[in-house]
Amino acid sequence: MNSVLNFYRHEELREIEARAFKVLTDRNLDQIPALDRLSDECRFEMKVVASVLPFRVNEYIIEELIDWDQVPDDPIYQLTFPQRDMLEPEAFERMAELHRRGADRTEIVALARELREELNPHPAGQMEMNRPELDGEPLQGLQHKYRETVLFFPSQGQTCHAYCTFCFRWAQFVGDKSLRIASNQASDMLGYLRVNPEVSDILITGGDPMVMKTKHLAQYLEPLMGPEFEHVQTVRIGTKALTFWPHRFVSDADADDLVMLLERLVKAGKHVAIMAHYNHWREMDTPIAREAIRRLRATGAEIRSQGPLLANINDDPAVWARMWEQQVRLGIIPYYMFAERDTGARRYFEVPLARAWEIYRDAMKQVSGLGRTARGPSMSAGPGKVEIQGVTEIHGEKVFVLRFIQGRNPEWVQRPFFARYDEEATWLNHLKPAFGEEKFFFEDEYEAMQAGQA
Repeated sequence: MNSVLNFYRHEELREIEARAFKVLTDRNLDQIPALDRLSDECRFEMKVVASVLPFRVNEYIIEELIDWDQVPDDPIYQLTFPQRDMLEPEAFERMAELHRRGADRTEIVALARELREELNPHPAGQMEMNRPELDGEPLQGLQHKYRETVLFFPSQGQTCHAYCTFCFRWAQFVGDKSLRIASNQASDMLGYLRVNPEVSDILITGGDPMVMKTKHLAQYLEPLMGPEFEHVQTVRIGTKALTFWPHRFVSDADADDLVMLLERLVKAGKHVAIMAHYNHWREMDTPIAREAIRRLRATGAEIRSQGPLLANINDDPAVWARMWEQQVRLGIIPYYMFAERDTGARRYFEVPLARAWEIYRDAMKQVSGLGRTARGPSMSAGPGKVEIQGVTEIHGEKVFVLRFIQGRNPEWVQRPFFARYDEEATWLNHLKPAFGEEKFFFEDEYEAMQAGQA
């Protein structure tokens, strides 16, 4: 028997019972018994918001992650259940009026589509600007924003075990095919990698690739073990399953097949990195979550954690410090603290960049060196990943100190630059160059890139 399975065929694993996956959406909000404790007005507001922003939750989250005695302040509740202020007041009232007068679904869907267009459904030009070509034809479901890394969006992974209320890819989940980034062609991904030897990293993302059956995931991963893809050194898989459905790695029918697939990738010489999305230390507190982490690490895969800083969920340095400490203890590598993306329900979750840096710094002061591997706060903006390194004063001017962690032009990486201090700014496009400069150093080149791909 496979070494991973041998290692975990012990008493603790047998005590974890298999659980059927049962999902609930906006169509059956009224069937969630836990919501009975909320007021009629609160449940109505949920229904209104869920008409615009995607809602999906499962019984594991409801029964084991949310502390209903702490609702509405419970962070996992905020992470998964719609709240009124996630929509602009005018947008909320327009949709609420349709529900109050019993409008038919066609009218509700039409208004929802209109309101979604106002929410910047594809920030940083992610639909078109990053799309690569093969033999002169644009490829669906691939993005090549940075030289070394290609993102692939398999169509079977275009959902999640639950939806985060803050998700910057929310547009993938609202049923509008024109807003989806997806491919069901493994041949497109493999063909592109074959002719681009500069690509060392493939990131399988979504949605969540871990919603796929292992046999489907294997169609994308197994060919990468061949000699023609030796230049692909790292296989990354982005997932929230360690929070929303850790059973995927432990007790699902093909969980053993999944961990064996990952172990085969490692033995084939690939660096396998599970890019785990974590937002709060509570997500790691259940026995099944810790067991899933252990099983993944036993394959030889590495788990790296990343997540955005979010008002109403984790805008507290003590939460981040405890989360990073717990991750280090469990063998997870803290990787990124992101600024909330400029899309969807950003108005509810965004934190000013000045405050974000303070939270990051205060959290870092509380953890050991091994917890200080997390970079941030970082904005995944159009030109690249821009990190706020600090706030200082130079020649009498208070400024943000910034740098590119990743850039569309690799020459931008690690080059410091400065922006005027702004207590209200929440995103890169809110910042102005310091010291009287008209533009940041990268702007002309980035504008030329945009024009060339328009």
